[in-house]
Amino acid sequence: MNTAIIAKFKLDYGDFHLDIDVTLPSLGITVLYGESGSGKTTLLRCIAGLKQAQNGFLSINNTVWQDSEKQLFVPTHQRALGYVFQDANLFTHLSVSDNLDYGLKRLKTAVDPTQKAHIIELLGISHLMSRMPEHLSGGERQRVAIARALVLNPRILLMDEPLASLDSQRKQEILPFLMRLNQELHIPVLYVTHSKKEMALLADYLVILAHGKVDAMGLLSQTLSRVDLPLSQDGQASCVWEICIAQHDHADHLTQVDFSGGRLYLPTIPLAIGEKRRVQIFARDVSITLDMSSQTSILNRLPATILDMFTDNSGQAVISLQVGSDKLLAHITQKSVTQLNLSVGKAVFVQIKGTSLLN
Repeated sequence: MNTAIIAKFKLDYGDFHLDIDVTLPSLGITVLYGESGSGKTTLLRCIAGLKQAQNGFLSINNTVWQDSEKQLFVPTHQRALGYVFQDANLFTHLSVSDNLDYGLKRLKTAVDPTQKAHIIELLGISHLMSRMPEHLSGGERQRVAIARALVLNPRILLMDEPLASLDSQRKQEILPFLMRLNQELHIPVLYVTHSKKEMALLADYLVILAHGKVDAMGLLSQTLSRVDLPLSQDGQASCVWEICIAQHDHADHLTQVDFSGGRLYLPTIPLAIGEKRRVQIFARDVSITLDMSSQTSILNRLPATILDMFTDNSGQAVISLQVGSDKLLAHITQKSVTQLNLSVGKAVFVQIKGTSLLN
């Protein structure tokens, strides 16, 4: 990639070692996913310049911010970035409007007022401008914190578990705004989380970290469908599809949606025709047959091709399948693999027992 994020860091402190070498997309949301202690926040802080790796190189769309071989290290305040922490960290003595304006004072060039207005509209905070932080909900404070980072016109937005301190209701309040960021921002976003739901909902590109190293990375659908990763083998394993609302069947309380491999029937979705969303399909809700039998209560039956298989000593098999241009996972028994004589490359049919609309 000519325009991309190139990050190479080696950092040792205490008993933790970070050893990262990644090239990430220049647009969209890249999710850094992993358990606590995997190195997600440390990597983000290296990119921000809040922590200096002993051996590091960082280029954001051809602008180099660190090159230890050339003894180059651009300090954080000179990096055109926005950073959103777990806590909003608003200035409690300033109104929302003044919080947004605070960071603008250090910019060398004036911000286009129409851009600022667009960010305020994008995050739905226009009615909050005169309020003090103490009169905001947790979700409102985080939206203001995101807006404060974006009005600086950053070249990259870094988000460190921005929903971690919120309860489930506040998370539901802010997630639609994060989805809008994904659709409308023209800068890369690096988003740290250990939440599978946030990862499935927001990621375009996924980096899985463990013990300070990259376990896997790639487009969301491709990475989730890798049978060799622990993520595909646990009880919450799933794949994510982009769907478009095609038709509502009010009599049967169903919504027909289109995706790359055909059409699905889902419980009524209160969205307009043509609207797009993501659905999550859990591997436990997918079964495999050898023919297109109509003698079943399952409405969603689709042709597929087996891409890969993984089995262990538990008697479970993880099957990766191609359906249209999308990937799908199925968890079935090893006995079923034997009875159906399943193998890589075999043409089969999948039955999808349920899907979950991501919102």
